[in-house]
Amino acid sequence: MMNVIVFLAPGFEEVEALTVVDYLRRVTPIQVEMVAVGDSLQVSGSHHIEVKADKRIDDLTNLDAYQAVVIPGGMPGAGNLRDDQRVIKIVREMNAAGKLVAAICAGPIVLEKAKIIDGKKVTSYPGFEKDLPNSSYQETAVVKDGNIITSRGPGKAVDFALELVTVLVGAKEAETLRKNILYDKQ
Repeated sequence: MMNVIVFLAPGFEEVEALTVVDYLRRVTPIQVEMVAVGDSLQVSGSHHIEVKADKRIDDLTNLDAYQAVVIPGGMPGAGNLRDDQRVIKIVREMNAAGKLVAAICAGPIVLEKAKIIDGKKVTSYPGFEKDLPNSSYQETAVVKDGNIITSRGPGKAVDFALELVTVLVGAKEAETLRKNILYDKQ
């Protein structure tokens, strides 16, 4: 079983978070937990969609049980994640263990704060490149550099999710998901 954390902070980008959660949950060996950073399991996204998380960040007791952490974008959500020292600590620990660390849209600002993207190829929502000064910024939909995956924004959430599936469980499973969601069909 591949266990994945998707952090939710007030103001998260709903498309980016929920596309990842939905598509990863469609792949049998992947289990996704939506983890709220606030005091409540209820988290309001940047477009006022309320989502009930599976657990709170303080309930994460065994990081060894997880193979990946995903940081959605959206503002002020990504800023809220960046400013939470528990999130930064978890991102650093997951990275140090060589586990998958992924961020989309404004989410890479969390990786910058954690100091894990120095010299790494990354991308983000246009305009956030100025907040990633120590990285090698790329203007492509999805960028993978070692155990770090970044993506541009809501319109690239499917590509981002497919790359996560590829890395976590393989290209065959990602291709099956791609076909099942009719990604390339007219």
